[in-house]
Amino acid sequence: MFRPPRIALVAALLTLALPFSAAGDWPNWRGPERDSTSAEEKLPLRWSAEDNLCWKAPMTALSGATPIVSGDRIFLQAADGERLELWSLAAKDGSVVWKRPLDGGNRIPRKHNLSSPSPVTDGEHVWVMTGTGVVAAFDFAGKMLWRRDLQKDYGPFGILWGYASSPLLVDGTLYIQVLHGMKTDDPSYVVALDGASGESRWKVERKTDALLESPDAYTTPVLLEVGERRELVISGADYVTGHDLASGKELWRVGGLNPNREKNYRLVGTPVVTGDLLIVPSRVSPLLALKIPPEGTPAVAWRLERAGDVPSPLTDGETLFIVNDRGILRRFDLDDGSELGEPLRLGAGNHSASPVLAGGHLYAIDEKGTTAVVKVGDPAEIVAENQTPGFTLASPAVADGRIYLRTDEFLYCVEMPPQTAPAR
Repeated sequence: MFRPPRIALVAALLTLALPFSAAGDWPNWRGPERDSTSAEEKLPLRWSAEDNLCWKAPMTALSGATPIVSGDRIFLQAADGERLELWSLAAKDGSVVWKRPLDGGNRIPRKHNLSSPSPVTDGEHVWVMTGTGVVAAFDFAGKMLWRRDLQKDYGPFGILWGYASSPLLVDGTLYIQVLHGMKTDDPSYVVALDGASGESRWKVERKTDALLESPDAYTTPVLLEVGERRELVISGADYVTGHDLASGKELWRVGGLNPNREKNYRLVGTPVVTGDLLIVPSRVSPLLALKIPPEGTPAVAWRLERAGDVPSPLTDGETLFIVNDRGILRRFDLDDGSELGEPLRLGAGNHSASPVLAGGHLYAIDEKGTTAVVKVGDPAEIVAENQTPGFTLASPAVADGRIYLRTDEFLYCVEMPPQTAPAR
């Protein structure tokens, strides 16, 4: 099975940006390659809330939004009571550069709130969407460039546990999905917004025959790019679909994500593209590995009957890594889906954040703030478990030799301790 070299994939993604963040940044929820991996090598393996910290910045509440990093700036969505805000922090020390209001009406549907979508940046501007449907663009000085309210424009959201999908930025266009149905009869849709003006370039209905809660999805749109193919991938409501980037037209769809037609099969984990495979998780069972042909509908290459639910899968191009909600790490061969080695138990808490892969190590943080560091290979080995106290939903971010970990209490910045000069 052909898989382009990872260096080629990185180069292709950087070429597509208009402009995109510099190497070493973390410009969106899943990082520079949009797959939760980083080319960073010299990252810390061990730390605590007191040791090996660059700094920690106070947070006002829990949030599922991952901090994004561009140069000397960090951007994150935050909730402060009923207010939803966009914050800009200084990467050097975590100090607040500015805060900007986005909307009111924040609430806690279950264990997250309406600040869950992560921002995205191109290195000059930052875009953010709230769980209340507000989409806004800012420059790095904090000037609001435009603001939209999708619920006012297209109708109320009807997702049971609150909107949480993050926008996808490709070639200056924001792609946003609203997959819902539990609390509304309005159709689901996908919309493309011009990044410069906020105007809708297109909006298409995303049809489904899913039942009750199953139309709801908390996934994020994915860019599929294999050979000459460049398409938007949307996963949820019992199907995964491919769409034309310029028009939103549905090009293909694959079912089988809810084989028993369950009524509560909302999807959370986001697909990932690796080489000519599209890895699509569902609500634990099944996970589909779809072979992407030069054109036409992808076909199932192999499947797993039990995978993960909330954390999204990731891969290094050879091995698929899956962390389930209970913190069990399993590894699978990408060629045929065969399991590699024994499962590993990571920490003692539940996992809602998605893991990241960098420097030959997998970093997975549980809801109690414990980050397990796993050396990947055969066999995989847990080399450290690090505690940053506080309730944790946000996935880690990696940038410029640092790891950013967000709890409901603090945003922690950790990096390798400076080397001590030898005594003369």
